Amino acid sequence: MLLDTHCHLDASEFDQDRDLVIARAQAASLKGLIIPAVEVSNFDTVRILAHQFEQGAYALGIHPLYVARAEPEHLELLREVLIAHRDDPKLIAVGEIGLDFFVPEISQGSAREKQEMFFLAQLELAREFDLPVLLHVRRAQDFVLKYLRRCRVSGGIAHAFNGSFQQAQQFIDLGFALGLGGAMTYSRALQIRRLAKEISLDSLVLETDSPDIAPEWLAGTRRNEPEQVARIAQVVADLRGQSVNEVIDATARTALRVCPRLAWMSH
Repeated sequence: MLLDTHCHLDASEFDQDRDLVIARAQAASLKGLIIPAVEVSNFDTVRILAHQFEQGAYALGIHPLYVARAEPEHLELLREVLIAHRDDPKLIAVGEIGLDFFVPEISQGSAREKQEMFFLAQLELAREFDLPVLLHVRRAQDFVLKYLRRCRVSGGIAHAFNGSFQQAQQFIDLGFALGLGGAMTYSRALQIRRLAKEISLDSLVLETDSPDIAPEWLAGTRRNEPEQVARIAQVVADLRGQSVNEVIDATARTALRVCPRLAWMSH
């Protein structure tokens, strides 16, 4: 069962041909496509979009790159929306949430404090609603781990993981899978490729992060899209010396384990 566990299908880059993008994903045999929100203004957008095609699912959260323009009351709004849609089987996680210390202007002082406050508050919401989380972790692995230890949630996915082997193991020990996508397809990405090769498939999932993080074969040419997850799976298989079907099936089982509300996709 081929899954794209992270795709921003609501992004403006898809406005002209979103239906064709979905059709291509379906033609590539994708059985599931998770669309995470990034701020309150697209909560309804991702939910409605996920209900427009059989394979769609969604997560709700406030992305660290959007925290700067978020207000504290948006956290209460997130809670209200989680209550309103808690019985929706297509709502599978709180996300995309996390920390981003790569961008200088939000990595220090009050902006950083706000990021950390929003992250912890959203972890507390995930725990309250017993939902996994979809994590954005950029130059902040140890700080994210600190908060995950402070506020234990039911696990989830560390999306576009790019930490060390030791950090990877710490996320896995806390119940998280690691998301592998386009960055792993570049031959120079030695650390990520090592993780893809050596970490058990029981702790790996596949993703595209469309329209971002284009794989090597699309670099500098065009946007990324969900259908590329099939070829990403093949790269993982080649690195590991396994069949692509083994990789697809094992990573799907991992996704269903860390995001149990995806179970309907396997029926």
